[in-house]
This record gives sequence, structure tokens and C-alpha cells, in this order.
Amino acid sequence: MKKNETLADILLQFDIPYAKIDEIAKLSKPVFDVRKIKSGNTYRAYFAEDSVKNLKYFIYDKDKINYVTYDLDDSVTVSEGKKKVTIKIDKASGIINSSLYETLHDEGLSPLLAVELADVFAWQIDFYIVQRGDKFKVIYEKKYIGDRFIGTGEILAAEFEHMGNKFLAFRFEQDGKTEYFDAEGKSLQKQFLKAPLKYRRISSRFSRRRFHPILRIYRPHLGIDYAAAIGTPVQAVGDGIVVEARYKGQAGRFVKIRHNSVYTSGYLHLSRYGKGIKRGAKVKQGQVVGYVGSSGLSTGPHLDFRFWKNGRLVNYMTQKFPSSQSVKKENMSAFLKVRDEYIKKLNGIGYSPPKEITVGTQ
Repeated sequence: MKKNETLADILLQFDIPYAKIDEIAKLSKPVFDVRKIKSGNTYRAYFAEDSVKNLKYFIYDKDKINYVTYDLDDSVTVSEGKKKVTIKIDKASGIINSSLYETLHDEGLSPLLAVELADVFAWQIDFYIVQRGDKFKVIYEKKYIGDRFIGTGEILAAEFEHMGNKFLAFRFEQDGKTEYFDAEGKSLQKQFLKAPLKYRRISSRFSRRRFHPILRIYRPHLGIDYAAAIGTPVQAVGDGIVVEARYKGQAGRFVKIRHNSVYTSGYLHLSRYGKGIKRGAKVKQGQVVGYVGSSGLSTGPHLDFRFWKNGRLVNYMTQKFPSSQSVKKENMSAFLKVRDEYIKKLNGIGYSPPKEITVGTQ
């Protein structure tokens, strides 16, 4: 699909009349909205043998795995499908020279593993200070369609040596949820508070297009506004380090906390800062970092709360954080069996290019 190209642009080339294109778009809506067709995605057209203008099937690839089929033979039908994905288990290892990302790239491995590993060990390791000589081993999934690699899957087990300390992670499912645990069965994740205020009312939600009451224009509001009285305490949603505490233009008095190498939170329009809150200060979950105000570009007292994941602003209310619950007693026997199996496999991995093991399909 070319830039700004639509389904109509494609089908008109095959002598499909506008009336039928309109019918196709309407029939497609419950399955797939044709307005969401993206440039760069692929499609396939299948014709009757007697004529390249006699289009029988049109297939649009929504992504690498999912597709939509338009059966144009006689009455129009629209259906979704998935390509068969083969899962292969791979193992990787490396010694950090500069960064985890560059080390994976230099080893000929998918740099996407860097993001996955950072997610797994986000609370144990500060990946901003990963240093030369740190080591990692990982057992993970790779996804294929036929012989074509389409991306990494889940990390099954990992070991990371950082500043002389060894960290282990094992993927395990309990109560229908899959999470990562250490060798003792303790969760590797920490939970965030539901909100940065104890007493709050949401006055404006995360939006890609919101009418700004002062500027009188539509623009993104990539945060959540909590209406509260001036002086209401604002809490850190999680442990972390203050990376900014200053007056910042339209944001007013602003505090930004880096929780780990994945998550960062921001607190805008404060009236004043909490005790000891300054750049470099360590904070605990629930600690007061400031007080509600109306500094900067603000129509009245409120907290504008922002949340970043891997450097990108996201909607805090839709994030699905792990439960941070340890392995339950009734599941411990099953967990230990999984753990011991992966420890044996991790111990067998040297710091050399990995070999691939095919284990099945999905």
C-alpha cells in the first residue's frame, strides 16, 4: 500500500465499480474498518484464469500475522484469518561492551531482545548504568511464518550478571497469568499506585485530541488531569529517582521520576515541592513529591499526571501491570520443576553464538 492509497484506489484498477466498493466497505466494517488500511502493508489479488480484470479474492495483511480476506466471487463476504506461526526456542548470550542493544546487534541477534530483557529485569537492574563486562544469558522464543523470521516472542528464562551480582528470571503461569519470578519464587515486578492522589476526581483523561481551554485549539493531552484543592499532597506512584524538579514553562512546577529503565512518571502544575524533592533524590512509593497547584499554563488547581513507557507517553489507566504476587504455596512444586529445568539449560549456555532448537508450532 502506497502513502494515502485507499482500498477504492486499488479496486478501481481492477474495474470494480464504485457501488460494489461501497458495498465491500460496509460489509467489511464489523470485521475491519477499511479506513485503517496502512501504507507499507501488503496485499494480494487473485484473479480468474481467463482475465486479470476478473478479481476473485483480495487479501489485505493487517500485520505480519493477521489478514482480512474479501471473497468477491458472487456475493461479497469478508473474513479474518491468521497465518500459521512456528515457534522456535533460541538461546543467546553476550558480554556487554557498550550497551545491551549494541551487544545484541554485534552478536547478530535481534536488538528487540534488549527491550524484552529490560522489561523483565526492570526493577532489579538500572539499564542506564549497565557497564562493560556485564553478562547475560537468555532462553527465548522466535516467531516464523514458513522460513521467514517475523519477531521475538516471550523470554522463558534469563540470567543477568550486573556489577558482580547475578539476577535470574523464570517465566511461570499461575491463576491464568504469566509473570516472571526469581529463583525463590518471588515476583520480579513491583506494583504502581492506582493514582498519585488519595482524594481525586478525573477532570480530563488521556486523549490524542482535546480542546485546550486556554489556547482554544485542539491538541493532544497525553496525561490525566486530577481535579483537587490547592495543597493536596501528590504521591510518587512507585519507587524511583527524581530526574527533574524545576519550574518548566507551561508545565509549571514539575517533578519527573524515573522508576526504572522502562517506566517514568511526571507531576505538573504543582504549588510547591515535597520535602527533600530535588534532582537525584531517591523516593519511595507513596512519598509526597509535591502539592496540587495551578502553576504554568493552567485554568485552575489540578494535577496533570504523565507516564512514560520506554520513553513514550502512554495512558496510565490502560497499562496492565503485573500483580507482583509471589508464587503461591500450592504452585511452588510446579514452579521449582520449571526453575530447575531452566537453570540447567542456562548453565549449559556459553558466551558464544547460540544454536536454534525447534520445539513446535502455534
